[in-house]
Amino acid sequence: MQRLISIYDRLVRIASGQVFEGMALLVTRLALAGIFWRSGRTKVEEGTWLQLSDVQLFLFESDFSGVPIPPSIAAPMALYAETLFPILLVLGLATRFSAISLLIMTLVIQLFVFPEAWWSVHILWAAMAAILISRGPGLFSLDAIIGKLRSR
Repeated sequence: MQRLISIYDRLVRIASGQVFEGMALLVTRLALAGIFWRSGRTKVEEGTWLQLSDVQLFLFESDFSGVPIPPSIAAPMALYAETLFPILLVLGLATRFSAISLLIMTLVIQLFVFPEAWWSVHILWAAMAAILISRGPGLFSLDAIIGKLRSR
């Protein structure tokens, strides 16, 4: 029994170490970034990076009309947010700011667009954002490198 406890304690030390946490936070950043990146890519004209499609503008005018911002502003804002913040998350740059921004976007989607999707989808997005806000980007990030350079 003592041997099992010793193995368990060793595994807990490994799992709670900086390297394992850094890998978990990297995967969390990639997962959250992937969700919003794919959504952002659906908003552009094919073959462009940031040209909003007419279909998306129509969706913001009709299906997403509950958003308390005019569609002509909300649609490009969503596109730019879903392009910029995932890139920053993947790099681990301005991670907490990006996660807060995507959490706010999640809450807007939850409240004004798809209120029925909390337990099936949005709670997972909110949880990932909350982890990144509270724990930061982890060891494998530009934020960590910048932090080390600043402390010298």
